[in-house]
Amino acid sequence: MSAYHNVCSRQYQQAAKLIGKRWVPLILKVLLSGSKHFTQIEEQIEGLSSRVLSERLKGLEQERIIERRVFADIPVRIEYCLTEKGYALEEVITAIEHWSTNWLSN
Repeated sequence: MSAYHNVCSRQYQQAAKLIGKRWVPLILKVLLSGSKHFTQIEEQIEGLSSRVLSERLKGLEQERIIERRVFADIPVRIEYCLTEKGYALEEVITAIEHWSTNWLSN
């Protein structure tokens, strides 16, 4: 087994690929404050298109990081929220925020 595999396990590579996708950390940060409608997420992330947001939400839902809740109101209401697995990423998202504040210039 090479040194690369010792340092970067398959699980680590999967995690990096998942949370390293463009927009995913921002979406997670928005959802850390609670359930949101699609448009609420979209409005809080400058430059994120509806199409890409939809793709990212579907991917996060497939990974069971977020949950899509459908309410039978009229009109139908849909909310997105973090699952337990999603909330487990809070420390990671917070660490990225702290690092960016300390090390990146405006």
